[in-house]
Amino acid sequence: MPKSKFLSYHYFTSIFIILAVLLFGASCTKVPQSDLQASSEITILEEINMVKNGDIVSVHYHGTLDDGQIFDSSRPRGEPLTFTVGSGQVIPGFNNAVLGLEVGGIVKVRMEAADAYGEKNEQLVFEVPTEGAPEGLKEGDRVQLTNGAPAVVVSISKESITLDANHELAGKALTFEIELMSIN
Repeated sequence: MPKSKFLSYHYFTSIFIILAVLLFGASCTKVPQSDLQASSEITILEEINMVKNGDIVSVHYHGTLDDGQIFDSSRPRGEPLTFTVGSGQVIPGFNNAVLGLEVGGIVKVRMEAADAYGEKNEQLVFEVPTEGAPEGLKEGDRVQLTNGAPAVVVSISKESITLDANHELAGKALTFEIELMSIN
């Protein structure tokens, strides 16, 4: 091929590629209906509504431990969980699992303790004197501390009661199946 035809071929190909990119870019942009001119050459794709930080979402979920034990599920209650994404209202792994979902989308995610209720903090396991404890208190009972925090009775002796104020799921990996019901 002579040099001049070679250059014009590449010039034409470059122009064609640039036009194709511009047209494709325009077809992926949502344009208000009032700004459109009649044309059968450009197809406007609808914007996909995916979850992002700041969205208020409603989800149904089912949570299990590694042994398959169900620890929580929204379906029996009938009402989905509603929260603002990125606001800290839910554990980090749950928040991150809904990012990018579309309404009707379902995701199954396993998260380590660090992305769930954190590792067990041994400083939250402590002893208090048995004096003044309620009658009939036994191991496994849930109590409320004077600061309002919940705790579980781990053991009882004549002199002291050992309490654990960690979240009951601290230190555990969790698996959630999450279905996005709505984005508001």
